[in-house]
Amino acid sequence: MFKEETISLFRTIPTPFYYYDMELLAATLSECSKEAEKYGYLLHYALKANSNPEILAMISSTGYGADCVSGNEIKAALTNGFNPGRIMFSGVGKSDDEITLALQLRIQSINVESRQEMEVINALAGAMGLTADISLRIIPNVDARTHRYITTGLEENKFGILPWDFDEVLEKLKTLGNLRLKGLHFHIGSQITDLDVFKSLCHRVNDINGWFMTNQVFPEIINVGGGLGIDYRDPDRNGIPDFSSYFRIFSDFIELQGNQQLHFEPGRALVGQCGSLITKVLFVKKGISTRFAIVDAGMNDLIRPALYQSYHRIENLTSGEKPEKYDVVGPICESSDCFGKAVTLPLTNRGDLLAIRSVGAYGQTMASRYNLRDLAKAFYSSPTRS
Repeated sequence: MFKEETISLFRTIPTPFYYYDMELLAATLSECSKEAEKYGYLLHYALKANSNPEILAMISSTGYGADCVSGNEIKAALTNGFNPGRIMFSGVGKSDDEITLALQLRIQSINVESRQEMEVINALAGAMGLTADISLRIIPNVDARTHRYITTGLEENKFGILPWDFDEVLEKLKTLGNLRLKGLHFHIGSQITDLDVFKSLCHRVNDINGWFMTNQVFPEIINVGGGLGIDYRDPDRNGIPDFSSYFRIFSDFIELQGNQQLHFEPGRALVGQCGSLITKVLFVKKGISTRFAIVDAGMNDLIRPALYQSYHRIENLTSGEKPEKYDVVGPICESSDCFGKAVTLPLTNRGDLLAIRSVGAYGQTMASRYNLRDLAKAFYSSPTRS
């Protein structure tokens, strides 16, 4: 829900643009930290969700670590205040230059996804006279019950090490003197709203952790990734996810051994609801059976509806007249450039401002210049720095 003074401000800003509610972000970070601290859990923000510098500055200032999936994300984390000793580096296809950067910075852990990657990291670390701290990314074969493009924990996914390779991985580790195994890493997908999925993950983590300990491997870090979803349909009622229930599941069902620490990598759950894409109606066009509201934002500004067929709540901020149904579409030369079909909006006219909600995650961070369009700028309710 936007205040009148905020909407008045929007009228003065060239559209489209991303708008971030920094007060909501701060409240979300505080709630997540409070609930995690009850159990001594450690948090690493997943930069892939949103790497906007203002967002990163606020998150790093609250003491979060970072989960990075590229060398440039590692650099962004450092530039914006994250401690290299709290950075995890994941990714199924790390380049030699990216691995070298991680080694130079002595980050907390490189999350390894294959035996060949272990060999490459060992060789690069050896050439630098270093010992690399690694975690093994494991495929637990847990169905996240989410969109097939964002599930990562099944045997047919490209990520991680399969259980039947564990014996060979341990044998290989004995021959790689420049690697130090620090932990086990699990991440099963994104936008998970069925919390029972995390119970299943806990049971698999317990089994796999037990297998390694039986084989005289004692990982210090158990990293269960992220994946907690947000409410795209009612962002005002549920602006902050239920972190209490989320962390309680792990407290109830995970079985840590000795001095093991449980780590999490939230992304969307922290930043998803704080962002909106503000766009202006260019034209209203009547088709045979459809009324189109053509806006100046495109799939290059928010690709999720085109890529995942995802739902985002759309609101007309400047009209209160009788409702009509519209297909809200952008200017890109693709029929997939559609933000919502049969969306009920107040009577909409050229010049009206629309807010596409819940774009704080995978909105700006996935933007492109397709059709040579300019990248949309970002504005904030209260910037954290100039």
